[in-house]
Order: sequence, then structure tokens, then C-alpha cells
Amino acid sequence: MSELRRNILDCIGNTSLLALRNVVPGNGSRILLKLESENPTGSMKDRMALAMIEAAAADGRLPAGGPVVEYTGGSTGVSLALICAVKGHPLHIVTSDAFAREKLDHMKLLGARLQIVRSENGGMTEKLTRDMIEGARVIAVETGAYWTDQMKNKDQMAAYRKMAEEIWIQTEGRIDGFVQSVGTAASLRGIGETLRRYDERVRIVAVEPSESPVLSGGRPGAHKIDGVGAGFVVPLWQGDTADQIEQVSTEEAVAMAFRLAREEGLFAGTSTGANVVAALRLAERLGPDATIVTVMCDTGMKYLRTYGAKLD
Repeated sequence: MSELRRNILDCIGNTSLLALRNVVPGNGSRILLKLESENPTGSMKDRMALAMIEAAAADGRLPAGGPVVEYTGGSTGVSLALICAVKGHPLHIVTSDAFAREKLDHMKLLGARLQIVRSENGGMTEKLTRDMIEGARVIAVETGAYWTDQMKNKDQMAAYRKMAEEIWIQTEGRIDGFVQSVGTAASLRGIGETLRRYDERVRIVAVEPSESPVLSGGRPGAHKIDGVGAGFVVPLWQGDTADQIEQVSTEEAVAMAFRLAREEGLFAGTSTGANVVAALRLAERLGPDATIVTVMCDTGMKYLRTYGAKLD
């Protein structure tokens, strides 16, 4: 008889690692995808949301039954809504119409209260990010809610160090590169730094939208890759974490998400598409014996309306 779980939160983590079969580099190297879509809400953000809430509860910043507030493009909000529903914390989310409607609906279904900040033409911009952050700050001040403040919260690093340990075990230590899109930068740092402790030769690649290449020193701009590319250099970013930064356009990310669905049966979001585009580039550079790991950040079920419009 399999182990009986205490609650849905016990199902977070220990996700599968899968080798791509058809979307592969021409030189014969391997790309492995960490299937974070297996987490309860279909996103890797379940890991960090749980870590942030549990750390705050442990040291008294978040009392039992106390309210929580956060700004989010969706996946973090859905994950926080799940954690708060199970642990009994009222949740107030500041988000925007720029993000997938499925995510907003999911947050509400899990009991979160939403404040919507209007975007300009549905694009993610620096101004939108800053407006959402300010909205969350005001709510925290006015209500006394615990603000998880994901852009600055280092409690989440523990979740990503654990994820790196899973990757190391699953690859049996045979990994040459790790590729990840940058949102808060916590996953890139937590995973990248931990993999380097195991083997300093592992090459770490950060991914950002080519329309808003701020980490590369470029100008911010609007893009439609959910959950990444804040439009400014985020507080948790450290330049020496990544050996290089790859720029991927929204168009390239969407096209790759469609390829993954049709050629691998993997229905993922746009950040996953961006990850695989960058992983293919790295694999070609590292050669035929290389093994590259990247992340399926979430499930494409969060983007059905968005993708559906592109199929018409």
C-alpha cells in the first residue's frame, strides 16, 4: 500500500525528470526537463509559496490564521492561494489583466481576494510590476497582513536548493548545464548555486525576454512571457550566478510551447518554451556529450484561452 499523504501540501516536490525525444539538438546532446507541472497547482511556484509561508509561521512573522498579501502575475498567487487555503490564512492578491485569465480564476476558486491593476494592451511592463508592488505594500500597511514580497523574500531559496538536490540525484551527477528563466531570480540562484556546489563546472544560463533585456543591460519593454521579465533588475538577481544570459522573444517562446505539445505531448506555458529554446542553444555550444537540464515551469492548462486565440 502506498504512503497516505497528510494533505495536498505533501504532494509538492519530488517531480519527474524527462528526456526530450523529438525536440532535441542536432548534435545529439541531451535535454532533460524537470516536470514541475506535477506539483498540485501545476507549477514550480508551489515549492516557493510553501517555503515562504512556513518560514514566516515558524518565526512568528505570520500568526495562526493571520492574513497574507502578495503581488503576482499568477502562478505564485495560485500557489499561495493553495497554501493559504490549507493552512487557514486569508489571502489578498494584487495582480493584473495582463496575465492569463485561467490563473486569476484559479486564485479566486481557492479563496483569494483579487485586486486587478489594469495593463496597457495586455503587456508586461516595468510600470505594471511597480504598480502591483505598491498595491501590495499599501494593503500590508493598511491591514497588517503579512507581505510575502516575493521579489525580496529569501525564504524561498530553501525550496529551490531542495529542487537542485533532486536534479543532482536524478541525473546521478551527470549534468553539464542548467537553464532557467528569470522572474524573481530565486530559482536560478537557488538551483544554480547548489548545482555548482556539487560541480563547479556546471554552466548556468539565465533566460530573459528579448523585448525587455534588462539583465543584459538593455532597455525594458513589453512582452507576454508570463512570470518572467519584470522590466527591471530584480533584487535577488546576482550577476555572477549565471555564466551567460540568453534572450528569447515571446514569439519564439510561444512557438516552442506549441512544438513541445505537438512533438512531445508536453503542454507547457511560455516560460517553459523560452527555457527550451535557450537549452537547445546551450546544448549546441557544449557539444554532443552534454546533458542540459531545464524546467517545465508550469502546465499549459493555465493558458488555454491565450493559446486558443493563436489557434484560430
